[in-house]
Amino acid sequence: MRQLNAAVSIGLMSASVTRAERLLLLIGSLGPLGHVPASGTVTVALIGVPLFWIMSAWPAVVYAAVALAFTAASVGLHQAGDRILGEEDSRLLVWDELAGYMFAVAFIPFTWQLAVISLLLERTIDILKVPPSGYIEREWPGGWGVVGDDVVAGLYTRGIMHFVILWTPAAAGLAD
Repeated sequence: MRQLNAAVSIGLMSASVTRAERLLLLIGSLGPLGHVPASGTVTVALIGVPLFWIMSAWPAVVYAAVALAFTAASVGLHQAGDRILGEEDSRLLVWDELAGYMFAVAFIPFTWQLAVISLLLERTIDILKVPPSGYIEREWPGGWGVVGDDVVAGLYTRGIMHFVILWTPAAAGLAD
């Protein structure tokens, strides 16, 4: 399987991988982002934070609908992508990281301070697999477990972010 990952990384693929599968892997890795070291953190920093900035101005119902639709798409994408790659939770596929971050920053105001704090918190909680994340990742099937553990990390982060906003509005960039 490492050979297929290496082939994906340099753009050469086995003849058994169809064009549709190649496209799915390209989309799932967000082009080059899935191929860089610390791909999840880089993806959240380069894509998630700007999405937070844009989506924070949306009505809550629209934000929720987009986040839920993206999360559902992430489950399917990871299910199919991992099957193609012959892996579980391939680091090349990064949509799960964005889904988790969307939950982390849902319904909080955008400030650069909150963007950085939420990025660091969500990635740390995701990497540490704070319970029940590890259980979800191990026990839920396929894409559900891959995305589910990131959503849990996002929900933990979201809870902490509300305390940060309440207790330290100046640190959150919200004090006048």
